Amino acid sequence: MTAGAELPPLEIAVTRTLIVAGAIASRDYQDVHHDAESARQKGSPDVFMNILTTNGLVGRYITDHFGPTAILRKVAIRLGAPNYPGDTMVLTGTIEAVDGDTVTVRVVGANALGRHVTGTVTVTVPDAEARP
Repeated sequence: MTAGAELPPLEIAVTRTLIVAGAIASRDYQDVHHDAESARQKGSPDVFMNILTTNGLVGRYITDHFGPTAILRKVAIRLGAPNYPGDTMVLTGTIEAVDGDTVTVRVVGANALGRHVTGTVTVTVPDAEARP
């Protein structure tokens, strides 16, 4: 774990099921996340992923990389281009700083339209000293 190191990318298929299930799981019942016709009436070509689902996927990306003992300390993200069904979001990360067992990672999630999410995640990895 050194500053400048890149995490391997994670490809996530953006399915209608993922979008709707994420909205329901996070109790976000806004129609633009589950009703295609309502989304179109509001100017969107289709339903789109909510920020809570994106936040969860960013957290998963980090904990999948750093392991089951990783503790998310701070997630600060900003949305950009929407995630629509049928697209693929590719998450990438670069370690910005390491302070003992705490790591700050710059995360970008991009799809065919551009950057869906950008931000930083601070994570503590209790067994960091044991990692190669």
